[in-house]
Amino acid sequence: MCICGNEKDFNECCGAIITKQKAAATAEELMRSRYSAYVQANGEYLVYSAVKENQFNEDIALIEEFSNSVEWLKLDVLDVTPTTVEFKAYYKDKDSIQVLHEKSNFIQEDGIWKYKDGELYNSSVQRNEQCPCGSGKKYKKCCA
Repeated sequence: MCICGNEKDFNECCGAIITKQKAAATAEELMRSRYSAYVQANGEYLVYSAVKENQFNEDIALIEEFSNSVEWLKLDVLDVTPTTVEFKAYYKDKDSIQVLHEKSNFIQEDGIWKYKDGELYNSSVQRNEQCPCGSGKKYKKCCA
C-alpha cells in the first residue's frame, strides 16, 4: 500500500511522481504525493511541487526539520474538485496527536500540476472518532 493510503504500490503511486518518472495527472495525485513527501521528509520535492512564485530553497531545511520531528500517521481525503483537495493529515508530535486540516488549491504551470496555496482549518481529533494511530479503538480510549 502507498504511504498516501491508496491500494497501489508506493513506486507505482506517489513514488513515481516524487522521482519525476511520471507527472501527477490530477490535483489529488499531486496532493497525495506531497503528503508522502512530508512522511519521507523530502523538502526538495515539496518546494519543487509548489508554484514557481512560492519556491524558496531555504524552505527545504525547515520542511525536513519539521517532518523529521513528527510521526505521520495517516491521510484522509475529504473532498476533491478538479483544482482543490480538502484533507486531514494526522501526525504525532512529542506531546499528542495533531491534525492538519487544509483545503489546498492547485493550478497547472507549463502543463504540470503545482500546489498554489491552501486554507487551514482549526481542527482536532475528536474523542469519539477512531484513533489515527491505527489501533481500531476510539481516540478517547487510546492516545487521548
